[in-house]
Amino acid sequence: MFAASLLASVLLATTALARPSGIAGRLARRRTGTHLSKPVQLIEHAATSNVSNVEYSSNWAGAVYDSYPSGSFTAVTGTFTVPTPSAPSGGSGSYSASAWVGIDGDTCDTAILQTGVDFTIDGGSVSYDAWYEWYPDYAYDFSGISFSAGDTVKLTVTASSTTSGTAVIENQSTGQTVTQDITSSSALCEENAEWIVEDYEENGSLVPLADFGTVTFTSASATTTSGSVGPDDATLIDIEQSNKVLTSASVSSNEVTVKYV
Repeated sequence: MFAASLLASVLLATTALARPSGIAGRLARRRTGTHLSKPVQLIEHAATSNVSNVEYSSNWAGAVYDSYPSGSFTAVTGTFTVPTPSAPSGGSGSYSASAWVGIDGDTCDTAILQTGVDFTIDGGSVSYDAWYEWYPDYAYDFSGISFSAGDTVKLTVTASSTTSGTAVIENQSTGQTVTQDITSSSALCEENAEWIVEDYEENGSLVPLADFGTVTFTSASATTTSGSVGPDDATLIDIEQSNKVLTSASVSSNEVTVKYV
């Protein structure tokens, strides 16, 4: 009996050690299905259906390419300044948002290769989490990197094939860089490239969205099989919840700006 118990304990310890590296903090919650960045959830918005190049969703704000004519997307990058999140006016409790770059998730909704940073305000406490994800799997936290408000952070995802790729996050203010090679059985279509601020899910529901101020992705570009493109011709997406538009997105030749409104 003792031997059986000892064996069970050893197997349990071995299983724990065999888990993927980088599991820390919120990852334990994420990996059990409580944190998930999902494909865009578009909303029919009849009142402004005549507005050119703007769509509305319950979870994404930013800029998205839909099947760019020059070739498949193989990489996306962008640099942003870490914001100080706050509770919306009159709000209390915990609020979050996430800034990320990715491939697919719009017209191709079966897979997304993405990496980004969450920012959370819980009471008076602000926290940040760096992560990577190949949807439909959940997000995994990076270890070995930290953030403070005002840090300059570069995000990059690269698809080496439709089922393998790399996520890189660089904190250019501290010199910290983390990299993760990822494989998946869910193949990318390589149809979409995006620069997004997201209201992500926990336990199957959207988290309360933090007031993130303004997030601007600078040096924003996407690599296709025919060369690199900026986001200026991408489709804009804004978050709308309970019939209220919460963000305002805009683009230029190499920038994507998302404002909380």
